[in-house]
Amino acid sequence: MKKQHTQWASKLGFVLATAGAAIGLGNLWKFPYLMGENGGFPFLIMYLFFICILGIPVMIAEMSLGRKTGADPVQAYRTISPRAGIVGGFGVTAAFLILSYYSVIGGWLLKYFFSYLLTFQAPADFSAFIGQTWEPVGWHLVFMLVTAGVCVFGTRGIEKASKIMMPLLFIILMIIIVRSITLPGAGTGLKFIFSPENSSFHINSVSAALGQVFYSLSLCMGITVTYGSYLSKKENIVGSCLHVAALDTLVAVLAGIAIFPAVFSFGLEADQGPQLIFVTLPKVFEAMAGGWIFAVLFFMLILMAAITSAIALLEVSASFVIDAFGCSRRAAVGILTAGIFLTGVPSSMAFGALKNVTVLNYNFFDFVGMITDNILLPIGGLLMCYFLGWKWDINLLAEEVEQEGNVFRLKKAWKFCIRFITPLLVLAVTVSGMINVASVVMG
Repeated sequence: MKKQHTQWASKLGFVLATAGAAIGLGNLWKFPYLMGENGGFPFLIMYLFFICILGIPVMIAEMSLGRKTGADPVQAYRTISPRAGIVGGFGVTAAFLILSYYSVIGGWLLKYFFSYLLTFQAPADFSAFIGQTWEPVGWHLVFMLVTAGVCVFGTRGIEKASKIMMPLLFIILMIIIVRSITLPGAGTGLKFIFSPENSSFHINSVSAALGQVFYSLSLCMGITVTYGSYLSKKENIVGSCLHVAALDTLVAVLAGIAIFPAVFSFGLEADQGPQLIFVTLPKVFEAMAGGWIFAVLFFMLILMAAITSAIALLEVSASFVIDAFGCSRRAAVGILTAGIFLTGVPSSMAFGALKNVTVLNYNFFDFVGMITDNILLPIGGLLMCYFLGWKWDINLLAEEVEQEGNVFRLKKAWKFCIRFITPLLVLAVTVSGMINVASVVMG
């Protein structure tokens, strides 16, 4: 029997919360780098193409399933078939594990934010900081407590936090963009992102764009199903998905405009991932007039993106625990926060006390990421396409989209994507991931 959830108070709150769930660290440090390394504008076009034929169709399917059932991901899929519950189980497990190491990075962000705020400079050495045993664990705990502090209030807390943090995120992003593009030599950074260098656009660029869509929109993590279960029948699902996808892509592109002109202006390397955020950009801020002010703003920006995504990941697990065990939200959030924190401790120590401990040639941090990114999410995506597209009557989801007179103009194209196109694309992500895993394990 499905459990009735509270609903979003407004459409704006729902869209901002869902966009906040999708807009995370991958948008702010990975997408711009991938765009620059893979041909610039052609990569963006390919990314938008995959948004249309993979991202939006899957979001519509997940959101309509969530709203139709009003249940957590596991119970939602069980309405299709008892065996389909495994799809939701994959999503809930992935969300739990992702948050366990995502919170570790969130702790690093907190450390840098407060370091700039209180001492006007970055910690002396990033590698030395994450190599410590207990301080990174302590920041990891603080980040989880902040996330839990919002999630414990349910949709009301999530909506209020999103209405504050998402507009503030855009304001800060625009301030940093103005400063970045006015630096000497900023044009080189813009050229890195947008210049259509066809020689650097190849088959691997297509694979990179496909994979980025899958993870950037938080597909198959249970987030869209969970947030959709709180959505009223009158809301337009297709329009909401388009708004979320547009905001997600816009922030990713704007992040590139904010970051890379400054990086190239000071002649630094456009490294991807943590090196860019925690090593390269602090050098930029150090060399920039009034740099510590922009550093505070920048790390506040990144921190808000991380928190809105973390809230969504915790809410997936909380929704499942509340529905499955009938416990209070406070108890569910408390138990899960403790469990996720403890699960993340080995990942936090993977660069220090446990740096010599590996599993299949991965340290703990990378091993958990490998399980979620290359096993749980893509396989869950394939099973989702099977159960929604073939095992169940997909017209039931189309009817959900059309509630309250909402028009679903591309219904036939959407059904074709879910049944044929999406499984092939998810299979490509799965195979690519397995090849990467094999290269590390064998390597």
